[in-house]
Amino acid sequence: MEPFSILNSRKRALIALIHSIFFLGIAGLQAAVSHAEPLSFHGSRATSGLALLAIYVVVTTVLLALLAVSRCATEKLYFALCSASAGFGLLRIVLGDPALHANILRVLFLSCAVLVGLVILRTHSMQEPQAECASS
Repeated sequence: MEPFSILNSRKRALIALIHSIFFLGIAGLQAAVSHAEPLSFHGSRATSGLALLAIYVVVTTVLLALLAVSRCATEKLYFALCSASAGFGLLRIVLGDPALHANILRVLFLSCAVLVGLVILRTHSMQEPQAECASS
């Protein structure tokens, strides 16, 4: 099995999993409550819309870079799911919610990312006790 390049420890896998669960909660709340309008450069919501657009562009770019750097197939799947979720969040900001039902897709992708994150965490949890025994 090819080693993990980014989520290479139990601590990193746990932090990534916590982030995924947190953003799954946000996406779930947005799916239940929010019906966003497409981004507009005019009006009272222009500043907040541009701020959200900038955040989603940065997050999506960083997640795609992590996907490119990752080596293990499980790790690639995790970052692909997270970046797909962020990408649909970006589309939601630009096009609005009714066009794509992007929040439902975000919840789906993040739910799958949480499951993959649990697999990665379990992989690290199973490997660490063996490594401790080997060093004793």
